[in-house]
Amino acid sequence: MRRVLSNPLLLSLCLLPALASAVDIQPGLWEISSNNMQVGGQAVPGMEVMLEQLKSLPPEQRQMMEQMMAQQGVQLGDKGVRICMSEAQIKAQQIPLQDPESGCSNEVIERSAEVWKFRFNCPNGQGEGETRFVSDKEFTSQVNGTFDGQSSSMQSHARWVAADCGALRQQ
Repeated sequence: MRRVLSNPLLLSLCLLPALASAVDIQPGLWEISSNNMQVGGQAVPGMEVMLEQLKSLPPEQRQMMEQMMAQQGVQLGDKGVRICMSEAQIKAQQIPLQDPESGCSNEVIERSAEVWKFRFNCPNGQGEGETRFVSDKEFTSQVNGTFDGQSSSMQSHARWVAADCGALRQQ
């Protein structure tokens, strides 16, 4: 179960920097959910299914997972993972939503006020995607590439939750 649960979650988190670098999005607490994920032609459970699996873990294991995520500046939300983005990070377009030691990089290759197209490269994956900014509190993304040597695709949806991040530390 750990491999099924962790790889899509890691893939989602590795791709977030390219997804959330919009100039005019709101700072604060954001929730990002993923769906329609496929790896090697096989459907991978969406973020909501993975969250339900996490909730069904024994309390000690769930607490351990939540603590590991919190150390990375991520917490479980209602339908996805939550992250805190500061105003300074957004203005600098340097939003560190991945582990700096992950080895991932991304490049925005085309941008307008509504759409950003990007490429990404990670030690175990590469590809390209497109992010559409619906408003300053919502964006969606479509990503296609390879992950662990297999073709992969994913859609994600991000929504602003609150200006205050509460106990969640910014990354």
